Amino acid sequence: MALPNKLLLEIVTPDRSLVREEVDDLQLPGAEGYLGVLPGHAPLLATLKVGELWYRVGQERQYLSIAGGFVEVLPDRVTVLAQIAERAQEIDVARAEAARTRAEERLARPSPDIDLERARIALMKALIRLQVASRARTRV
Repeated sequence: MALPNKLLLEIVTPDRSLVREEVDDLQLPGAEGYLGVLPGHAPLLATLKVGELWYRVGQERQYLSIAGGFVEVLPDRVTVLAQIAERAQEIDVARAEAARTRAEERLARPSPDIDLERARIALMKALIRLQVASRARTRV
């Protein structure tokens, strides 16, 4: 049996379907580190953490911000079920900057009222969103 030369990538959140496209390869933020996926990859189920997901079609890369969820990898298909996902061009940079500032302030002045782990995750989400948004502007 011949190996596939493309992957059908599907990215969905509880609110919407973001991507359904044939891609050449992709990289996503697994809970144990970033995963690179090529056509013919061995079957895999993994949890996702906050991070950047990119996929490539030809020479063009597309970037998304991902926050939690699951991925199923099959030799010819990748399905991402994300808690939160945004395309680079959809990210509101001013809102992400404000979220980063709030999270940094909470972490700088811990108090018994503040959940530090939640503040740390909020900071990670904001930083990833800013990183992904900058990719849309610079087209790296």
